[in-house]
Order: sequence, then structure tokens, then C-alpha cells
Amino acid sequence: MTLRPFVLAMAVALAGGVLPAASAARDAVDASAPVDLAVTIYRDPGRGEGEAMDRNWPKGFAMISETRDVTLPPGESTIRFEGIAEGMVAVSAIVTGLPGGTIEKNRNADLLSPAALVDGTLGNRVTITRTNPATGIAASQSAIISSRADGGLVLKTSDGYEAVRCSGLPEGLTFPTIPAGLSAKPVFSIDTRDETGGTYRVTLTYLAWGFDWRAHYVATLDDRADAGKQRIRLLSWLTVLNDNGQSFADAELMAVAGTLNVTSDFENLADAPTGRGLRLTCYPIGSTAAGSPIGYPPPPPPPPPPAMMAPMMDEGMIVSGMRASLEVAKLAVTAVEEQLGDLKLYRVPERMTVAAKGLKQVAFLQRGDVKADLLYTGSCSAWDDAIGPAAATIELVTRNDKEHGLGVALPMGGITIFEPSSAGDLLVGEDNLRDYAVGQDVEIPLGPSSEVFLACKRLTGLPAEMTPRQWVQMESTVTNANPVPIRIRLDLGGTGEWELRKTRGAKVKDGQHMLEMTVPANASRVLSWKLRPAAGA
Repeated sequence: MTLRPFVLAMAVALAGGVLPAASAARDAVDASAPVDLAVTIYRDPGRGEGEAMDRNWPKGFAMISETRDVTLPPGESTIRFEGIAEGMVAVSAIVTGLPGGTIEKNRNADLLSPAALVDGTLGNRVTITRTNPATGIAASQSAIISSRADGGLVLKTSDGYEAVRCSGLPEGLTFPTIPAGLSAKPVFSIDTRDETGGTYRVTLTYLAWGFDWRAHYVATLDDRADAGKQRIRLLSWLTVLNDNGQSFADAELMAVAGTLNVTSDFENLADAPTGRGLRLTCYPIGSTAAGSPIGYPPPPPPPPPPAMMAPMMDEGMIVSGMRASLEVAKLAVTAVEEQLGDLKLYRVPERMTVAAKGLKQVAFLQRGDVKADLLYTGSCSAWDDAIGPAAATIELVTRNDKEHGLGVALPMGGITIFEPSSAGDLLVGEDNLRDYAVGQDVEIPLGPSSEVFLACKRLTGLPAEMTPRQWVQMESTVTNANPVPIRIRLDLGGTGEWELRKTRGAKVKDGQHMLEMTVPANASRVLSWKLRPAAGA
């Protein structure tokens, strides 16, 4: 008895329009094309030292900031941002600049496609045009779409119901309009409220999957080398990869180096919209035993191979010659290093277009006079009776400071080393660099030497007969066939495994006992030392 007045009041309210605002459809408003763009690219956090970018499936990401204009009507409305990255992580999206904030946000999952066009026009009229192959005359008539696109497409015409492409005549469908909500580009939309309406400049910021970047260094040895001392011309390239189907034109481009703590699975969060194809199915003609009497045309031939490209460097980016000389580099745009917490940010001073499915390469470091040394390295183990003679490894070593001509962060990437000759600059080595901070030693292996060899042997004791704390006598013979003196460094084992008796030239580096000596030109030198197992080893 007591509920009847309440139910009656609700019925009156609904009939009289007391609650129209809650049920009224929101007006859809399209934001303008971006008037400003900024793209900050983070490299794949799971890609290790020496690993190349995966050009087919990059696992880095980018933070994209788009500034757009939008005109809102009074009340609630839906703003559509068309042309966002298909790898957008929708949960990360933030829109600023709206007076009413954001009520709800949505990632449109369907792109304009034949199937979406049919489904969106279900029950509405289209025009079908058929060409008579005998007369060549095209005739058009109105039809109503009577089925969805998940099977054969059925139309209702004045002649009745029929399946498209099953009459044997060339046919084409013309749709009068594009169904509401469909777009050929990915769309992100938000619901908002503005009491008065107006035009606003808003900023959409979001993370997107499918980006990556990598550094590559080109080092050219100077011909002023003297007794192992080197001068290097160093040019570094920043290669940016965008695997999305969208280009970001005239954008402010930045890249972040360093290890970023990422716990989200951006790959699964970035649910890219899809364009569904239209599958037209007809009943078979003939019998299953005899086959179809229709001779279907063969599939189209594969596309021709791409034209031969210019020589490539690192990830396939075309550069103006493999020498990458400083004269050429001076014409390039050079990124500027900035601090971002414990990370490094490289900002390109000029606006760039980050092209869809493409690579972009920008110079970010140029040094014309880096001081370095040639160092020969090898190792001697007390567990082996004798080693060698074996070729020593040549390394190019320097220190990342201003005194040596550097003093900037060096992101990990590949490095290619050239040396001048009468025939031009020739390749002498290639390797991968890890991340190097300012103040760290930089060591680049160039390969085995053909003029420096070393032999190692143990003079006393055998590992099986060693008593605890027993000293072992070791000896190494280094032969230098170079016309100049060389510096050699021997790795004698880990500090946690061995104790080294005080020896001239010995030091500890990266947890290893090292012994460095100079060997004169065209001469041999014998190095001796003693070591024993470390306590508790």
C-alpha cells in the first residue's frame, strides 16, 4: 500500500521529462587534427647489451602528447580524437584543458572496413550496380542489407532476396554514408560536461606500444697514431623505430636512455583496433565429385622485390656513406643531452616526422678529437699447465671524461671502427657497447692481433696436489712483432678465487687481478708472478 504513491511519482517523472538529462544521448564532437605533437621514445627495457632492435615486433614504447582544439556544445558531449597511435595504452591516457574534466573514456575497437561498413548499414538502403558482360551495360538498383558480414552478404531487392557476388555478374555496392562511429583511423573518445560550451585547446597524453630506439657509433682512427696512442673522430647516431601505422608529423622528438622500471604489460594493454574483411560465400556449383565448372582465376603474382637500397648501417637506416665523416655530420641535426632523474634524455632541437612503419636517424654526439690507447689483452689461468702461444686481443681503450675528449653519457649500441689507409677508410672492427656513464673506462675489442702473442705456463705445483695457501709460480712470455712498443694486460683470475703476491704492474680491475707491462718493439718479455687459492675458495 505504501509503495503505490512512490511508483506513481516515478511514472509521472519519467513521462513528464523530469529525468531527460540522464537518458539523453551525448553530442559527438571531433577534435581537430593535432596542432602540436611531442614524441618521447623509450627503448625496449628487456633488450640486453648487443641485442638489435626487433624491427618486426619492437617492444619499446613512447609517450605521445597531442595538442588539439575542440568546440563543445552546452551540456554533456563525447569528444573523438581521431588518428591516435594504434598501439595506444588507453588506460594511460590523460586529457587536460577541459573545464568539466573527464566523465568516461573509451578506445574504439572497430576501424572502417568492409565488414564494419556492412554491419553498420544493416537494414538500410545501398545501391548495387551490375555490369552485363554480354552488353557491357551497367544497371543500378536500390537494395536493403539483410544480413551481417560474418557470412554471405544478402540483399533485399525488388526481385527478392539474393546473395552478393553469386549471380555471376560483376557487382559493386555503393553506401550513401559512413555509419556513425566508424573511422579509417584509430579513435579515442572521452565523455565530458561543459555547462556553457565553448572552444578549448586540450592536450591528450598517452603511452603507446610498438616503438624502440638504439644508438650506433662510428669511430674513425686518426693517422696521427704514435706508439699506441690514438686520436679518434667519433660520430653517434640515434635510430628511432615506429612500428605503428600512424605518422607523427612535425613532432618534437626525444629519446630516453637508461634502465626504466616497467611493471605493466604494455603489449597486452595496447589492444589495437582491427579492420575486419568481408567474406562473401556462395553455394557451390556442380558436385563435390566433379568439382566446380567455374574456372577461378589464379591468385595474383607476388609483389616485385623492393629496389636495391643504399648501404645500410646498424638497424637498416640509410646514411650518406659508411664513412660518416664529421664534414657530413656537421650538416645533420644533433640531439642535445638533458638530465631526467637518473636517466638521460636526448632532445632533437628541430621538429621531425616520426614516420609510420619506418626508421628515423639523428646524430646525437660528435667528437673530433677523442684520446685513446691501443691495449693488448690476454688471460693466464693457474688451473692450466700451459697455454699458447695464442694471439692477444686488441682493445681500444679510453676514459669517458672531458680530458679524453668525451665526458657525456654513452647509451648502449653498436660501434663500427674505421682506420685510414691509402685506399680510404677501411673497416678494422665492430662491437657492441653497454651503457657508459661519465667517468667510466671505455674498452672496445677490435679482434685478435697478428703481431702480438703470449704463452702462459705454471712452473710449480698441480691443482690436484695444492695444499691450502700454497703459492704457485706462474710465467708468461709475450712476443711483440710491432715496430713500436705495446702495452699488454693479463687477466690472472678473480680476487675471490686467488690471492696475488705483491708484483710490479699488478692491480685489481672489475674484481679481477690484472698485470700490465710494456713490451718493447720487435722483442719478447717474460712476466712472472705468484698466486695461491684465496682463503675459503
